[in-house]
Amino acid sequence: MPTSSVAALNVYPVKSCAGIRQEEVSVASRGLVASTPSGNVGDREWMIVDSDGTFVTQREYPRLALIGTALESGALVLRAPGARLALSLEPCRGATREVVVWRSRVRAHDAGDEAAAWLSSALADLRLVRFDPSDRRPCNPDFAGDSGAHTAFADGYPLLVIAESSLADLNARLDTAGTPALPMNRFRPNLVLAGLDPFAEDHIDTLAIDGITIKLVKPCTRCQITTTDQDSGQVGAEPLATLQGFRMNERLGGVTFGVNAIVVAGEGRTLAKGMKVEVAYAF
Repeated sequence: MPTSSVAALNVYPVKSCAGIRQEEVSVASRGLVASTPSGNVGDREWMIVDSDGTFVTQREYPRLALIGTALESGALVLRAPGARLALSLEPCRGATREVVVWRSRVRAHDAGDEAAAWLSSALADLRLVRFDPSDRRPCNPDFAGDSGAHTAFADGYPLLVIAESSLADLNARLDTAGTPALPMNRFRPNLVLAGLDPFAEDHIDTLAIDGITIKLVKPCTRCQITTTDQDSGQVGAEPLATLQGFRMNERLGGVTFGVNAIVVAGEGRTLAKGMKVEVAYAF
């Protein structure tokens, strides 16, 4: 069986805000979990919503990219230019509200007026919510089958997997066109793999990593968020302009880069940078 290795691990505690690069993470059914001695936070466990409870992202507010996230002393800390907000990692209790993320209506805990005021001063009249762990948001069975896979506030699946070489291939094409190279954070992956051919992830069935099994289930169609510079919040044309020339997926109706994945086995185990990955292809 071919082998690869884990090149990078990223957790995005708040949907569409900056992520946290981790040397190691825990694996849960809803994706990766960043852990500290004083608390844990899952991928896309938090989300920003408008007054109707509908999710907002960098599609509407590119400056969300400038909200940094960090784990400090038992808190999830959000930072915007000149502003800081600390959120307890203790489990939420009490009333929940219904929120909307794409076609899903799920229960969430509102983070309160202080967090809403912080968002208003940093961005707009918005509120912050946290996924209710007693709820369950299933992945699309057309791709996840009868696996029972579910996620929190991610677009649709617990994990996004990309090979380092795929970005290298894209950047080579950009260089030929006289366009600067792009960093991996434009694509916001959870798991980056080393040692694969460009776009090999398109053809992978499963990844086996020290008792963890991850199944790749659906190519990830890309939107305008990939055109937002994650360090400045400025929006451009790339990489979508170049991807449209060689990564159009007619069946899915868009360009693809990276593959969505689900956790099949290994919940509670540790995934670390540098680990060897056994790759099983679908052909």
